[in-house]
Formats: sequence, structure tokens, C-alpha cells
Amino acid sequence: MAHVISDKCTKCGSCKEVCPSEAISEGSSKCAIDPDKCVDCGLCVGECPVEAISPGA
Repeated sequence: MAHVISDKCTKCGSCKEVCPSEAISEGSSKCAIDPDKCVDCGLCVGECPVEAISPGA
């Protein structure tokens, strides 16, 4: 299950830099994770300084 990014995202780009599958892109108000590309590695979770990323439901 792909991870999701909440509205707490500040678009700092830290998650995007560590994503090995290039599944994260910057949207207009926050970053977004492409569920088709996400390999569920969790690297982005630990990198997010505002704890905006969590496992998907």
C-alpha cells in the first residue's frame, strides 16, 4: 500500500530527494505520492521534518 502525504506538508522536497522510485512530485499545495510507483520502502516517512507522511489505508 502506497504512503500518503497529509496537508501538514510544507513542500520542502526532503521526501522527494530520498525516494528510490521517483514516486513523489510537488503539487500546487503539497507533495504527492504516485501509488503506482511507490514501493512502500518508508524512506520518505523518516525524512519528513513535519511528519506529514504515513502508510496508506
